Order: sequence, then C-alpha cells, then structure tokens
Amino acid sequence: MAITSRSTATGRSGKVTASGVEVVQRRNVPGAVLTYAGVVLICLWGLLPFYWMIVTSFRDVGFTFDTTPWPTHVTLENYSTAFSTARGNHFGRALLNSVVIGVVTTVVGLVVGVFTAYALARLEFRGKFYVLGLILGASMFPGVALVTPLFQLFTNIGWINTYQALIIPDISFILPLTVYTLTAFFTEMPWELEESARMDGCTPGQAFRKVILPLAAPGIFTTAILAFTAAWNEFLLASQLGGDKVQPVTVAIASFAGAQPHQEPYTAVMAAGTIVTVPLIIMVLVFQRRIVSGLTAGGVKS
Repeated sequence: MAITSRSTATGRSGKVTASGVEVVQRRNVPGAVLTYAGVVLICLWGLLPFYWMIVTSFRDVGFTFDTTPWPTHVTLENYSTAFSTARGNHFGRALLNSVVIGVVTTVVGLVVGVFTAYALARLEFRGKFYVLGLILGASMFPGVALVTPLFQLFTNIGWINTYQALIIPDISFILPLTVYTLTAFFTEMPWELEESARMDGCTPGQAFRKVILPLAAPGIFTTAILAFTAAWNEFLLASQLGGDKVQPVTVAIASFAGAQPHQEPYTAVMAAGTIVTVPLIIMVLVFQRRIVSGLTAGGVKS
C-alpha cells in the first residue's frame, strides 16, 4: 500500500490513501504569518536598544544626540575614555573586580547548591518541602531592606570596601536559584544508575562523583551561567558596601565622569556598557546548546 502526498500553491497538502481518496489538509497560513511577525517584533523590541547602545558608543561626543539610525561620525575615542584613569574612571580595575566577585560567588554557590539540591532530591526526611519553601521564600526578600543592616554589620566588623562584603550577599542571592534549579534537575535523574554503581562496589561518595556529577553536568553548567550573570549584574548592595578598590563594573559605569563638570558622558557610558554586555552575549551564544540541554535534560528517556 503506497501513500503519496501533494501540495498546491493554495496552501493545501493532501495524502492519497489506498482507496484513492485524497485527504486534504489545510495549512493555517495567516496564523503562521502572525506567529513569525510576533517573533520578529519581539526580537526587534529586545535588540534595538542594544543596537543603539553600540551605535552611540562609536559616535563622536559632539554628535551624541544624533538620531541617524546607523553609525555616523565613527570614533574609538569613547572606548579609550572608558579605560582612561585621568578622570577617575577605573573601569579596567572594575572589570577585574567583577570577574573575581562573579567567579567566587558562582563557585561557592554551586558547591553549596549541588549538595543541598542532592539532599533535597535524594533523601527523605521530615519537613523536606518546608526547607525548599523556606529557601524559595528567602529569594523573595527585597534586597533594599538588607542594605542598612548589612552596612551596619560590615562596618562593625571592618568589612566595608572588601571583596567579602560583596561576595557573601551575592552568594545568599544566588543560592535559592541554584538550589531550586538543581533540585528540579536531580529529582528527574535516573537513580537506578547510582544504585547500580553502589552494587558494583562504589561508595556513596564515589557513586556521586563518578556517576551523578557527570550526568548533572548540563544542569550545573546552566545554573553556573545564570548565577554568574546574576552576580555580574548586581548593583544595589555593591554601590553601598564597596568602595573604589572593589567596586564592580555596574557601579563604575554609574559613576563615570565627563570631560567637564556636570556633563554626562553618554558615549563613554555606552562604550563601557558594550564592553560589559558583549562578553555575556558571546558566552550565551557559544554555550547555547549546553544551556538548552541543561534546561531540558534530567528525565528518564524511554
């Protein structure tokens, strides 16, 4: 029995059964057009501000408010101004500070989050769901309410303008994210593989290290990117608890000084924003397959 299919220019496709009856399937052309139009509109809505930031970053200071939608009066002076220390803009040091804060926060948050999520997903104990609910509830606590008590605490112990004053609060912010994401991932993991490793003579630690962690790598990788991005973008606490020596790029850009008093250096700010944003976009584009696999993996496949 042969089945053939035909399509016409009117947007119809058909299948001919063994009895010679053609079953016509109509394509929803207007719906598809609306779908693609919506996708294009959302992409333009999200990318146009970033595009305008790049265009402004290459524009001469005298033409800052030029509304031409493509690059004009192109110059690289704005990027040199962003890294210049003559006006007190320590952008290069701020980049290094952000990397240190983001990496340390992500590593510590992942180590604690992995073991916590594994315990919540694998072990059965009374009040387990209350613990997870408490962790999620902590993430909803407004950060602005923590500024005053943390400032007073860190002042008393001499931590103001230190890395630990910025890293420890960031860890507390990303822990709910890492624990919740990894708990959902570990819950859907096939535990039969761990039990098989235990039967083959592995200790619980060896089974976790040699079986569970490799399987959880996509989820851990995805969580690490989300945690690093959250630590990289933090501004509120960093602006109050850190000084010139440890301030991250978010605070450094907000405190940029212009060539003249009371002048807002828009083009230099746009150049710094481009430098800060482009590496994150490249990282996401390079590792997008790992991110997607991390968000969708973890289930038992039949």
